[in-house]
Amino acid sequence: MSNLVKVAVIEDDLPTSNQFKAWIEAAKPGIQIDQWFNRDDAEAAIAREYYDLVVLDIELGRERHAGVAIIKAINKNIGKDGDGQATPVLVVSAMPATIYRSIMKALDAWDYLQKATFEEADFIETFLDMLRAVKERRQQRISSSQKKEEKPPVIDSLSMDPLRQRTPTWRGQRINLPLTAQRILAVMFEKRGQVVSYDDLYEVVKSGRNRDNIRKHVSTIRDAFREIDPAFEGIENVPMRGFRWVAST
Repeated sequence: MSNLVKVAVIEDDLPTSNQFKAWIEAAKPGIQIDQWFNRDDAEAAIAREYYDLVVLDIELGRERHAGVAIIKAINKNIGKDGDGQATPVLVVSAMPATIYRSIMKALDAWDYLQKATFEEADFIETFLDMLRAVKERRQQRISSSQKKEEKPPVIDSLSMDPLRQRTPTWRGQRINLPLTAQRILAVMFEKRGQVVSYDDLYEVVKSGRNRDNIRKHVSTIRDAFREIDPAFEGIENVPMRGFRWVAST
């Protein structure tokens, strides 16, 4: 496989598509970027090409949910590159995040940004986070071809991928979380039994570095766990300090 990183930007508005392309090229020169503006052309490209990462709008032209169909097409190509994993998708849409983020996560999109609510820095940080995971996944694939891949450690019934590429699991079931919430969970789990301060958690959020925003992310994490385990009480609130992972072994 070529070492060239290939990205597809699927966005029907030309100025917006060009803006995303310019941001990506400025942040990471040397990436091949293909631009597609409608569902048919995008699906045809996905069928014949392997992309390391896809930036995707949901609404394309008059098709309100074209992006949903495209993600399903991407998921059909799982294993095309030999690693058995779907292409990471960053959804960037004007559709309200409160409604569509969970829908996109259920379809295995990696993250969701709502148009007009983020800055260039937020887009770039999210994109680069995903790109690092792509590179780590490539390295993991090379390593696994040399030796049998070890299973991720399972502690306290929580399974966290060592490279943080895939959705974590709780008691064998997947937990659907945005990337920021996954990073917060990973920090708490790594320091399980210890208080993780708000200042520590500010280091892993892209924006909204304040206590109210951190509490919202932790609430999202708790809700996701309770969808699987209604009795979950594994995250302790430590007043005025932060949070602690206390799930029993």
